[in-house]
Amino acid sequence: MAELHVELVAADRKVWSGEAGLVVARTTSGDIGVMPGHQPLLGVLESGPVNIRTTGESGEGTVVAAVHGGFISFADNKLSLLAEIAELSDEIDVQRAERALERAKADADAAAERRADVRLRAVTGAH
Repeated sequence: MAELHVELVAADRKVWSGEAGLVVARTTSGDIGVMPGHQPLLGVLESGPVNIRTTGESGEGTVVAAVHGGFISFADNKLSLLAEIAELSDEIDVQRAERALERAKADADAAAERRADVRLRAVTGAH
């Protein structure tokens, strides 16, 4: 099976690195799926879940991350997701994210509401 190498990096740390057969991310132009052999691209990431279908030594599976802003770049079967903020779904405290969503709604803070919503969607798999 063809693979592409994926690096998901946040401003403060390397979040995930590995081999994948498909990565789906939200850009300013809409959702995009990147597979091995994709045309080179450079885009701006929107807040949203990123789904990585893994391959390689660890086997097949799915890694989901909540990503908030940044850039996506693909060339030579290497995909870089450079995010302002990124969290793997298994790092997200659901109760904390739910409380943050409620606070943001009460404060009418649209940006905070969007961040909390993306975190919850990454955990639940909702799109």
